[in-house]
Amino acid sequence: MSWELDAFHLSLEGMSPASVKAYWSDLDGFVQWAGRGGASGPGDVSRLVLRRYLAYLATRRYAKASIARKAASLRAYFQWCLRRELITTDPSARLSAPAPDSRLPRILGQSEISQLLDPGVNPAQTANPKVGPTRKMPPEINRRDDAVLELLYGSGLRVAELCGLDLSDIDLHHRVLTVMGKGSKQRQVLMHDRCAVAVQLWINEARALMTRSTSPRDALFFNARGNRLGPRDVRRLLDRRSPVPTHPHALRHTFATHLLDGGADLRVVQELLGHASLQTTQVYTHVSKDRLLAVYGGTHPRA
Repeated sequence: MSWELDAFHLSLEGMSPASVKAYWSDLDGFVQWAGRGGASGPGDVSRLVLRRYLAYLATRRYAKASIARKAASLRAYFQWCLRRELITTDPSARLSAPAPDSRLPRILGQSEISQLLDPGVNPAQTANPKVGPTRKMPPEINRRDDAVLELLYGSGLRVAELCGLDLSDIDLHHRVLTVMGKGSKQRQVLMHDRCAVAVQLWINEARALMTRSTSPRDALFFNARGNRLGPRDVRRLLDRRSPVPTHPHALRHTFATHLLDGGADLRVVQELLGHASLQTTQVYTHVSKDRLLAVYGGTHPRA
């Protein structure tokens, strides 16, 4: 009997590389654990085995969110096995996992955004305590960093979406960029004027200085080695530029919340973020306190 993991991963084409990697890691961990118990394939797995595995993860102090993700990976795998007729019943049906603790996304304040995006601020003067004092960077890297941060905050991009951008995806004249989001879903997002200027300065004045003979010709952004900019490069960039420890996804959260604070419709924000479900976007109604207070104050008769 075979687990046929390679065939399963081929079925994941169209998912983001990060999601595929997560599935691989989750299933590989389960297969090794189940193998120690004598299982040689999906037909040897019962619902009780899956429940014992989730309990084992809890005893190893895995976070609830990690256990929930692993349970989702197992459900996807066994549903695929059922469709392929590798099993006759799905042991993961109605498999429950602990609900992850609800954590609202961190939102950057206006002063933090100003320090992060203002080109006049010297990064060495606002060094992140996480990494200590920052050395002065070459002008071309500062140009790149300006453009990257403006896109993350000004257009609400996911880090993977930003790293995957090519020159052909940018329309500076119409202030629009084409993004390949989760599930290979393509969407168009907008750039404000300052963001477009930062991207244009990078392309016209600095991009060629960071290009190497081995660089991918179409990539919009490069790292110091001339390779396509990656998520870890963006994390290091933010550690260098942000006055406080900040995750790149916080800029996307801040983008959405500031739009709602400014009166944007929730469905418009959903479209800009590329969320398949409005329910995913609704988390920002919980963090957009300024807008809630404004609506309450302007509509309640006793406010």
